[in-house]
Amino acid sequence: MRTANLARAAVPIGEHELGPDATTPAPGTVLAGAARLLAAAQRFFEAAAVFERVVGADWLLIGKILNVAPRTARVHFGMAETAFRQELSSPEGISSREAAGVTSLRAHMTREPPETALDLDNWLLRHQDGDDDLGSAPVCEGLVRRKHS
Repeated sequence: MRTANLARAAVPIGEHELGPDATTPAPGTVLAGAARLLAAAQRFFEAAAVFERVVGADWLLIGKILNVAPRTARVHFGMAETAFRQELSSPEGISSREAAGVTSLRAHMTREPPETALDLDNWLLRHQDGDDDLGSAPVCEGLVRRKHS
């Protein structure tokens, strides 16, 4: 949603968003918005690759999807995957008493994404404010499990 908002903001569509001469009010505004959108897309791209690795994709599959050699995919995304896995195992900024629970929860989320998604569905449905029709499984409906060959 944040990426979509950045993309929408990059294209002035209302009269209130344009100056009297039908240009953007400040020079560089559109370029700055595009730069923010590109950065958000890069973060999403990296997170998607890490997600695929966590759920079992190998570098051969990731490389094939991206039309690059497996080694190139590993070089490009390997550090992000390593950082993610280290974050799972070493919670910082919390007490040692909380650390065991947080590490356990993160490990569970990594091992059991479908169960975690169901838990998120339940939580979200209990806490919705009634303004949106979220459906019966707002998180799970967006998930599609793929078999990795």
